[in-house]
Amino acid sequence: MSDEIELESESTATTWAAFGDLMSVLLGAFVLILAGVIAMQVQLSNQLDETVRQRESEAARLKTLEQALAGPLAGGRVTVINGRIGISGSVLFALNSDRLQPEGRDLLQSLAAPLSEYLQSRDELLMVSGFTDDRPVLDSNMRFADNLELSAARAMTVTRGLIAAGVPSRSVFAAAFGAEQPVSSNEDEAGRSKNRRVEIAPIPKPKTDAATDAD
Repeated sequence: MSDEIELESESTATTWAAFGDLMSVLLGAFVLILAGVIAMQVQLSNQLDETVRQRESEAARLKTLEQALAGPLAGGRVTVINGRIGISGSVLFALNSDRLQPEGRDLLQSLAAPLSEYLQSRDELLMVSGFTDDRPVLDSNMRFADNLELSAARAMTVTRGLIAAGVPSRSVFAAAFGAEQPVSSNEDEAGRSKNRRVEIAPIPKPKTDAATDAD
């Protein structure tokens, strides 16, 4: 009888020990899952905070830019869309020309001071981009091989005009897109006129490679 009681006690003890081990494993797994969930929530919260900070920074940047260009914007001579300053090509140049018209020269003069002031407090550069419609360059104009070359010449002219008006040369550069990236249809003159444009866009300065600096 005593043997049976001892065997039953040993069996019960073994069962409770196994149950305890199982509960320990389940508790450990629960703790790991809980830690993973908390870590994911923290990561998502940090990402959300960073997104909010970026949006607030971008909104502040656009507001600063619009305030700096309040005069030209009020006169309807330029537009600011998503931080890109747009100037109609007809204001700056005659058709198929890269020579500034008097109105265009005056406009760049009016932009130089507010743009320079804007750049003083920001780690940014100005990218001056030239765009054209999709019509071929006139055969009578032998200076440019195609629209890409014309847009490059116009971008360079505006870049030089801004530098001459006081924008630091280290803070502005030119880019050419030709007939690419139209903002309107090229099917009619109204659309083509919108596509013949120059845009000035503030962009972040390239980050300097510390290793390169060390060399």
